[in-house]
Amino acid sequence: MRRTARGIAVLASAAIALAVTACGNDATEAPTTKTDPAALSAELTWWDTSDPANEGPAYKELITEFNKTYPNVKINYQSVPFGEAQNKFKTAAAANSGAPDVLRAEVAWVPEFASLGYLYNLDGSELLADESDFFATPMSANKFDGKTYGVPQVTDSLALMYNKKIFTDAGITEAPKTWADVKTAAAAIKAKTKKDGLFINAGGYFLLPFIYGEGGDLVDTAAKKITVNSAANVAGIQVAADLVKSGAAVKPPANDSYGTMMTLFKEQKVAMIINGPWEVNNLRNAPTFGGIDNLGVAAVPAGSAKAGAPVGGHNYVLYSGMAQDKAAAAIAFVKFMSSASSQAFLADKLGTLPTRKSAYEIDKVKNNAIIAAFQPVVAAAVARPWIPEGGQFFGPLDTMATEVLIQGKDPKTSLDGVANKYKTEVVTAYTAS
Repeated sequence: MRRTARGIAVLASAAIALAVTACGNDATEAPTTKTDPAALSAELTWWDTSDPANEGPAYKELITEFNKTYPNVKINYQSVPFGEAQNKFKTAAAANSGAPDVLRAEVAWVPEFASLGYLYNLDGSELLADESDFFATPMSANKFDGKTYGVPQVTDSLALMYNKKIFTDAGITEAPKTWADVKTAAAAIKAKTKKDGLFINAGGYFLLPFIYGEGGDLVDTAAKKITVNSAANVAGIQVAADLVKSGAAVKPPANDSYGTMMTLFKEQKVAMIINGPWEVNNLRNAPTFGGIDNLGVAAVPAGSAKAGAPVGGHNYVLYSGMAQDKAAAAIAFVKFMSSASSQAFLADKLGTLPTRKSAYEIDKVKNNAIIAAFQPVVAAAVARPWIPEGGQFFGPLDTMATEVLIQGKDPKTSLDGVANKYKTEVVTAYTAS
């Protein structure tokens, strides 16, 4: 039977008591569990939505470390494709069958899942005992309706990633600061190295820097208004379209735009891409790239208003329908996985960005040049709208990116189509421009 529980309170002293607050005023208290880690026994299913080849092995190493302290907590690790996980979790939770106990959720999914009653409210739990150690922006993605439903696992944003050798060969001494600078740099790269300048992935998320660069956004949550087809956004998307049309950026293929981008960058056939820290490990291991020291990282170029990239990342959340006697083990597992030492381990292995302030004081993070380069990128990142519908914004944006960058469709016409989709299917209560 599915529990409608939404809250956990965890008190750690001589014992751990778990109080699960159900809908309404009823409360059910789980049996008290001893604090001795060896006495904690449970079997948990964890859905990991990271890349199974580049990132999955590092998470499995962490599970092995966790089990050194908690030998009787079995973690059933399941790698679930990121593109399928959101709907797969919702389907399983709604059917009360097959949902994992712990999920690595994209930041935009948390408000949606919380609004549906699928996540535990973690306020008062051990997981939030040191909440002030988490950076405020990644932590904000876990808040919904005044309550907290997850803890940040990793944060990220988009940066301009570039090939240092190609820049040197082209006589370029610093990363472009504006999109106009990108066009100039691309021309120099083509003339002096015969290689392409920039690749823009044909995905909506990757076009947000162009929107933010003109001061735009997708919606105005305070006014409950759809702004995705505003004049600022049209101007931003036109900048991206012009880069492709001019040849400064490669025209993306109709199939596997992202994979093509990474292949060309790893093979040193294109000098610049817009991407995030999750690809650092991939580049480090690419035999054709020239080593991680060949990777340059800078803030995304600015538009007429500013330089801005989206806040991304993932959070750990707990399924509200899990058996109550698993809750103590789930808390212990997430506490370990989100600790500063675990985040520092992942940062060192994968190049991912910790969400805890204290993690940046650990040597392996403090002395990592790539992480240091990404810190100002994240500091200037633009928070996305943390509303339940936020995870549904990107399907229409992906269509728009394909239409504009690949098919050559007019940005205003395509953005009007996105606005109509938002109005009819996503934020139906919002007004349209």
